[in-house]
Amino acid sequence: MARFIFNLMELGVSAAVHMLFGFYVFSSAVAADLSQAAVASGSLLLRRPAPATASAGNGLVDVAAAGQDDEQRGAAPVVLDGSPPPIVLVHGIFGFGKGRLGGLSYFAGAEKKDDRVLVPDLGSLTSIHDRARELFYYLKGGQVDYGEEHSKACGHKRFGRIYDTGHYPVWDEQNPVHFVGHSAGAQVVRVLHQMLADKAFPGHDTSEDWVLSLTSLSGALNGTTRTYYDGMLIGVILYDWLDIPWLKNYYNFGFDHYEMSRRKVGFSGLVDLLLGHTGPFASRDWILPDLTIQGALKLNSTLKTFPNTFYFSYATKRTRKLFGITVPSDEDWEDNDGALNTISMTHPRIPIEHPNRFVQNDSDCHPLQPGIWYYKIIDGDHILFIINRERAGVQFDLLYDGIFQRCRKHAFRKSPPTVPNEANQ
Repeated sequence: MARFIFNLMELGVSAAVHMLFGFYVFSSAVAADLSQAAVASGSLLLRRPAPATASAGNGLVDVAAAGQDDEQRGAAPVVLDGSPPPIVLVHGIFGFGKGRLGGLSYFAGAEKKDDRVLVPDLGSLTSIHDRARELFYYLKGGQVDYGEEHSKACGHKRFGRIYDTGHYPVWDEQNPVHFVGHSAGAQVVRVLHQMLADKAFPGHDTSEDWVLSLTSLSGALNGTTRTYYDGMLIGVILYDWLDIPWLKNYYNFGFDHYEMSRRKVGFSGLVDLLLGHTGPFASRDWILPDLTIQGALKLNSTLKTFPNTFYFSYATKRTRKLFGITVPSDEDWEDNDGALNTISMTHPRIPIEHPNRFVQNDSDCHPLQPGIWYYKIIDGDHILFIINRERAGVQFDLLYDGIFQRCRKHAFRKSPPTVPNEANQ
């Protein structure tokens, strides 16, 4: 009984921490954008009248406009050419890419460490499958196709956002990419990789060799014993149903293909959504079911580790003993980082264990061999290396410098590519 009460208290504290963290991220982004917009507006007033996008009228700062980057305003997207391969940073649950939450960076500015880094904005709560499809078209270009069979089974539109120009349109076997996935983002990349191998994108002759390397950072490779809803469903449904344009431009859960807007379904549609009759939560086509151990088992049964791709995984661990009980605690896999079990992050284990090798130092795995999951266990919680780089301190630079150096100097199939920052030296 005491153990049950302790676990219940821990669950409440953990849920509160996650909710407070979400509020902290959102409020920090708004505050930063208000400050930035106010400074910019004041500076412009000294020289010329402020442009229409800097104000919402009546002297109020337009937070939505302040939070948009050039691409969201309709400017041309960043498009990369062939070599060297770009590094694509893929966010996890509740995450966001470039252009959301204003100037806030999910990867805490790590993308500035290399000239050829892309940070896609995918659905923050959508399923692994849907996010993998979105990631492909973000890079290659075209209209997102979620797949006819999947879309019918889950009850949403087959087609989504249109990328008139992909961010890496030359992507193919000769021009592969490096992926770095945090948390659920690692599984998104693995599912996309399998889709490429299965040639699952109509009109594109894809293969597994389109992916040069995958780095998993606190990756949900085998699910977690700690998935719970935190009462979030009602809030997400109301957020999408209200469909406030400026707010959704600022942050979007990614369920637009479910057409949950009040303009589309009306009040009766809201009732159906809340009762679980329709929508992503009714079909379980969203992120949390994919993050359970059962969900991971189902996904992993179809996913391979490919012989020509390099793999590296950073598993995080931050547990403490309180009265002889591990905090945060899990009955099945004890060591964890507060969100995921450490054993789940090292390499794919279920239903079968993939080739792997434990390393204490990054240099221990050189020269790198493809087709093997090199993994390292580091001290840190699940969000230590995202959002706020000051929390990680020097560890932040050591981690990302190691990742980027590995991509540029050690993960290659023929010969070392020219590093952008070294090309002009």
